[in-house]
Amino acid sequence: MDHVELVLLFLLVAVAALTWLARALDVPYPILLVVGGSVIGFAPGLPSVELNPDLVLLLVLPPLLFHAAYFASLRDLRANARAISLNASALVLLTMSAVAVTMHAFVPGLPWAAAFALGAIVSPTDPLAAITIARRLGVPRRLTVLIEGESLINDGTALVAYRTAVAATVGGSFSLLHATGDFVVNVIGGVAVGVVVAQVLLWVFRRIVGDDLLGITISLIAGFAAYVPAEELHVSGVIAAVTVGLLVGHRANEHSTASSRLRSFAFWDVLVFLLNALLFALVGLQLPAILEHQNRSAGTLIGLGALAGAVVIAVRLVWSHTIPYVIRVLDRRPQQRDLRVGWRSRMVLAWAGLRGAVSLAAALALPLGFPERDLLIWLTLCVILATLVFQGLTFPALIRHLGIREDDSARVDELRGRKAAARAALEQIDALRAEDWTRADSLDRLQALHEFRLHRAAQRAGYLDGDEDLDARSVAYQRTLRALLDAQRSELVRLRDAGELPDDTMHALIRELDLEDQRLEI
Repeated sequence: MDHVELVLLFLLVAVAALTWLARALDVPYPILLVVGGSVIGFAPGLPSVELNPDLVLLLVLPPLLFHAAYFASLRDLRANARAISLNASALVLLTMSAVAVTMHAFVPGLPWAAAFALGAIVSPTDPLAAITIARRLGVPRRLTVLIEGESLINDGTALVAYRTAVAATVGGSFSLLHATGDFVVNVIGGVAVGVVVAQVLLWVFRRIVGDDLLGITISLIAGFAAYVPAEELHVSGVIAAVTVGLLVGHRANEHSTASSRLRSFAFWDVLVFLLNALLFALVGLQLPAILEHQNRSAGTLIGLGALAGAVVIAVRLVWSHTIPYVIRVLDRRPQQRDLRVGWRSRMVLAWAGLRGAVSLAAALALPLGFPERDLLIWLTLCVILATLVFQGLTFPALIRHLGIREDDSARVDELRGRKAAARAALEQIDALRAEDWTRADSLDRLQALHEFRLHRAAQRAGYLDGDEDLDARSVAYQRTLRALLDAQRSELVRLRDAGELPDDTMHALIRELDLEDQRLEI
C-alpha cells in the first residue's frame, strides 16, 4: 500500500472525529463508527486494502472475547443459564438457518454452505451499544445480564457453525451428522483447552503480583494463549478464549493489586475501542472494491441488504414472543416462575440484538475466492447497519415508551456491600488497637470515617433517621477534598514550570492525587 503512514493518520483522525461526534450527539460510539466506517473508503485518494483473512480473526477475536468474558459474572450466568443458553444456541442456529434459506432463495447460484456461512456471520450479537444505552437509561440489572451473557456465549456457537460452513464450502461436501459431531467436539475441546490454559495463567499471575506492566502484557497474551492452541488442535478457539476469560476474571482479585487493576482497566478500554474502530475502518477501506466487483445493480444490493437485516430482526422478535410461552407450558416449576419476565422486558431483549465487531471480523476472515465473498461482506455490513443504527437509535425511545425502569435490587446490593465493607473495616480497627505499631489518634480518625460511611449507607437504605442529610454532608466534604486536590495539582505544575520540580517527580505525585480523586463520587 502506498503512503501507508498517511492512510494510518487519516484513519486515526477519522476515528477520533467520529468518537467526538458520538459524544456530542450522545449516542454510543459504535453507531457513529459503523456509519463513518461505511463511507470512509470513498474518501478521495485512499487506496483499496487487501487483508490476509487468516489474520483477521487471529488478531481481533482473542482479545475482544477475553475482555468480554473477564468481566462477566459466573454467578449471574449460572442463575440465568437456561435463558442465556437458549438464546445463545437455539436462537443462533434458527437465525443462521432463516438467513441461509432466505438468501439462497433470493441470490441465484449462492451455494447452501455459503448461505449458511452468512447466517452464522450475522447471528451473534454485540452488546456494546445496547448495554451502554440500557445502563444509561436505568434498565433492570437482570436484563443487562441476559444481554451480556447471550452475547458472550453466542459468539462461540456462531463461529463454530461458521467454521463448519466455510469448511463445507471449501471442501465441497456437507454432512449433517458429521457437522453435529464436529460441533460437539469443538465446544467440549474448546472448554477443555480453556480450563487448562486458565490454570497455567492463574499460576503465572500469582507469581508476578505487583509487576503491573508484566501483568497487563500477560493479560493481553491470555486470549491468544487459549485461542491458538485450540485452533491447532482443531477445536474452538473462541470457546477456549471465553473460558479463559471467565475463569481468570473470576479470580482477578487474588492475582492483582489496586495499581495493576487501574492500569489494566484503562489499557483494555482503549484496546477494545481501537479494535472495534479498526474493524469498521477496514470494512470502509474495502467497501469501494467490494461494490466495484459486483455485477448487481445498486437497487438489488440495497434490497438484498434490507432483506437480510429484516430477517435477522424478525426472527429475534418472533422468538422472543413465542418460545417463552412454550417453555412456560413445559416447565411449571415454582423456581422457574420467579425467573419469568413480562412482554415489555422481552421486547427490550429482542430489540437489543445488535450486531457488531464479531460479525465484521468473521466476514473479513472469509477466504479469498470464497463464493460471493464480496456480497457476503456487503450483506453483513447491511445487517450491522440495520441493527446497530436503526435499532440502536430507536432503543432509548423503546425503553422509555415501555416504561422499563431499574428496580431496587441493584441499589440494595450496593448498599449491602457498602455496609458490609464498613463493618469489616470497623472490626479490623478494633483488632488493630491491640498492636504496638498503631497510633490511637490515627485509629480514631479512621473509626469516625467508617462509622460515617456505615451510617450514611443505613440512612440511604431507610434504616436510620436523622435531621442531618448525610448524603449532602458527604457531597460537601468531597467538594472540599476535590478543591484541595486541584490546588495541589496546580501547585505541582507551577513548580515544574518554574524549573523547581522534575517532570517525572511531578507526574508521580499527580498520579497519587489522581488516584485519590477517582475515589470521589462527584
